[in-house]
Amino acid sequence: MTSLPKLFTTLLLAGGSLLPLGLPAHALDEQQKKEFGAFIREYLIANPEVMLEVQEALEKKQEALRAAQTTSGIVANKQAIFASADDITLGNPKGDVTVVEFFDYNCGYCKRALADMEEILSEDKNVRFILKEFPILGPDSMAAHRVANAVRILAPEKYPQFHRALLGGQTRATEQTALQVAAMLGVQEADIRKTMEDKPNDPQVRATYELANALGATGTPFYVVGEEAVFGAVGHAELSQKIANIRACGKATC
Repeated sequence: MTSLPKLFTTLLLAGGSLLPLGLPAHALDEQQKKEFGAFIREYLIANPEVMLEVQEALEKKQEALRAAQTTSGIVANKQAIFASADDITLGNPKGDVTVVEFFDYNCGYCKRALADMEEILSEDKNVRFILKEFPILGPDSMAAHRVANAVRILAPEKYPQFHRALLGGQTRATEQTALQVAAMLGVQEADIRKTMEDKPNDPQVRATYELANALGATGTPFYVVGEEAVFGAVGHAELSQKIANIRACGKATC
């Protein structure tokens, strides 16, 4: 049984709590502070599960704060999220539910999540799926996304196939591998290089970074479904459930 130092026994008897509300820290003298610290240490050693409860409460609070930031960010940036001219839309452009994915061509989780997108688009013909290029994994990613942006400008009808081939590839996405994929689709390297020079994607990338920051996104893949953010490659089942929820109750989480 854990014993209470004299100070805490007195406080319990006097006020019913260890530190009455409103008692400032300077109200304790040095000996009392020492006893207080010793008691806390003794209690936590005897009851370490309390730390797990504290950690869980902290995580829930942080998650709630992040969710609030994300929701307000989505509401404030709907045009940039759902109607940017710099993005490519797959699936049904007039679909009743929109899923937005922020991705990087060198993100391993994005590569695995490609199958989730394909399955959703295959089984649900009323989903609008927006691809938002978000190169965050170094110079190779930046270079590959520059090529992708040029392909989008030059041959938007070939971009979906380009995207699937480059993201689904086993090698690292670089400028060269992206150019090779484009060439296989009939988009000439000379045209791509001229487009990259005339219409660089730097402003687009900056805008995406600012948008991601406003939404609290720190990695890829990152989804927006309705007014809810979905962090990470959560899989086909969870994304499909959120799509169904939008139709059922108007929110990604009913």
